[in-house]
Amino acid sequence: MTEPQTDKTGAVVHIALDETRAISAYTVTLDDGTLAGRADFIDPPEGEGEGERVFFHTEVSPEFGGRGLAGLLLREALADSVRRNVTVVPVCPLFAKHLKEHGEEYTARGGRFRKPRPADLALVKKTTEEQA
Repeated sequence: MTEPQTDKTGAVVHIALDETRAISAYTVTLDDGTLAGRADFIDPPEGEGEGERVFFHTEVSPEFGGRGLAGLLLREALADSVRRNVTVVPVCPLFAKHLKEHGEEYTARGGRFRKPRPADLALVKKTTEEQA
């Protein structure tokens, strides 16, 4: 878990990495433990993109919208990807847009990313169907 952060309202939130399922996520919770959102990703299996992280869905519960939580999730996920030395594959539109606009800044901080390939989309489809 990262150090507590504050959202746009000044409320304390916590971002944590949850790798307990086939679909992992960075989660954002309120100070009282209420889950407010998540950025879902898949680490491809060995031999199919080792050292990569496919971000495919980011969601914040509607009642917490407008507080900047998706941005906090995105920034922590990208910062942690730099720390872990993994390449980001942005299937999620939020991640794709951010990296399109700020990719040079991200790579200047040591980050790596690449455009999604058909195999990445197939992996997301297969994994999400298996979890349904």
